[in-house]
Amino acid sequence: MSRDLPEGEWPVRESIAEYETPWFTVGRDRVEQPDGSEKDYYWAELPDAVVVVARTGDELVLVDQYRPAIREQCLELPAGIVEDGESYTTAGARELREETGFEAAGVSLLEDFWCATGVLKHRRAIVFAEGLTPVERELDDNEFLSVTTVPVEDALAVARREPANDATIEGILLAQADGLL
Repeated sequence: MSRDLPEGEWPVRESIAEYETPWFTVGRDRVEQPDGSEKDYYWAELPDAVVVVARTGDELVLVDQYRPAIREQCLELPAGIVEDGESYTTAGARELREETGFEAAGVSLLEDFWCATGVLKHRRAIVFAEGLTPVERELDDNEFLSVTTVPVEDALAVARREPANDATIEGILLAQADGLL
């Protein structure tokens, strides 16, 4: 038995944040499904993030850092959290400067989207940075990373090496699709 509901929306009967940290919130929504039954859907909410595809000449800028969650050293595109009041491009320029020591003459938005929509309330943007000038790095107290570059033509192959990560592969593919790499 199907009920007529507003297109694309299932009524939320209850929404509870069950666990909060400075980095994320975990909770559940009690949702009425189209057949009238109710079910709990669990989620984690994270702040918006930005990933930076930064090109300097024929090379792409990457950071090499340890990721405690997966216990692996990872070669990734620079990335970080979007702070209150920042646009994705402003956050991308800031993260690039802080993590890599490169100031971008221009930063443009390639795409912004929801991530892992089955479980996350999290938006990510991919930005492209160009016209890079070396400046002083400003690492956060929990950032222990080194900066490296790889030839643009090798970037996707490097990103696909284990431990590969979604944000780096997405960023490179989007930049390639837009003819930027």
